[in-house]
Amino acid sequence: MYDLSGLGDGATTVVSDDWRMLRKKMQMGDGPAYLHHEGKPLVALWGIGFSDKRRYTLNECRDLIEFFKADGCSVMLGVPTGWRDQNRDFTTDPAFHDLLKLADVISPWTPGRYSSPASATAHAEKYYKADIRWCRERSMDFLPVVFPGFSWHNMKPEDPIDRTPRLKGQFLWSQFAGAKKAGASMIYVAMFDEVDEGTAIFKCTNDPPVGDNLFVTYEGLPSDHDLWLTGKGGRLLRGECPMRDPVPMRPVPAKNE
Repeated sequence: MYDLSGLGDGATTVVSDDWRMLRKKMQMGDGPAYLHHEGKPLVALWGIGFSDKRRYTLNECRDLIEFFKADGCSVMLGVPTGWRDQNRDFTTDPAFHDLLKLADVISPWTPGRYSSPASATAHAEKYYKADIRWCRERSMDFLPVVFPGFSWHNMKPEDPIDRTPRLKGQFLWSQFAGAKKAGASMIYVAMFDEVDEGTAIFKCTNDPPVGDNLFVTYEGLPSDHDLWLTGKGGRLLRGECPMRDPVPMRPVPAKNE
């Protein structure tokens, strides 16, 4: 995944140059350890179509997409929430939808767009069904984003410490359930290790060091709880466990286990 967000004018060639280097020196994209989509190595280009005056242009983005496609890759585009109707945080440039059609996977960014199980469910009902239909009509795939909670209090002290509470997994599970109900067949979990925005799902202590900064915790749950819940979400997507709205309960091991 290449996050284009901080690139300046004419700097998208840095991405294609980097990919050429990785292909030559490390055979990047070859072998079963690399993620493939439709039989091709998948490359994600994140940050296309936002309306926040980014310095790289849509034409530069088109060149990048065509570069990766010519190199035999599938391409995923990370786009704003309002990508389909070109509203909210999305560019109104009419050329954007033509650019979208070059992609294999569309993935709209949702962290910060809702903050409770109810609003997450409402978001899935309002957007995902139509998003999936738009993609399917164009032989593309749709990749919704889910996240376990959110906090950037240590970057923006005026924000509450627990801006989007995890609610012991209820918030994350409501997004898995909403995406599944809407017809999603794949999900991107943001993020594995992003501690700075409080979205990490990797193992974290419930007893962080005490200092000037405050940290959210896993609310007393095991340090791998969100990893376990993400595994349950994968099983839900594959139809290996029944659809349920309440968050799954984790079995309590016997004392001798």
